[in-house]
Amino acid sequence: MPRRDALPTKPCAHCGRVITWRKKWERDWESVRHCSDACRRASRSEASGEARESLERAVLELLRSRPRDASACPSEIARLAAGPDDWRTMMEPVRRAARRLVAEGLVEITQGGRVVDASRARGPIRIRLARR
Repeated sequence: MPRRDALPTKPCAHCGRVITWRKKWERDWESVRHCSDACRRASRSEASGEARESLERAVLELLRSRPRDASACPSEIARLAAGPDDWRTMMEPVRRAARRLVAEGLVEITQGGRVVDASRARGPIRIRLARR
């Protein structure tokens, strides 16, 4: 059995978390797109991909409007997307958008000023443009 860190990975199309190859997916690894049944269901029921892309654009626009090393709290982006009264419902969609952007190499997620694994980050996070 290969070591877990040597197995192929890819990001979940819905939440951006890392999916690690499993033996049961051997024949259809290319078609695996979601990390869980919950993400598969949410992806079907959620608004169009256009809404997800607009949220990703909002994250990038906010970060690009700031100094290069500056970061943003997901709540800032949620407030811009939903308004001052209903921003809490947008927090998880913003975090998902950030994870997808991490998978594309465009942003980094930090905690305490240090870059953390986007799939395992729990608690308060900050988002900043990736340092290339």
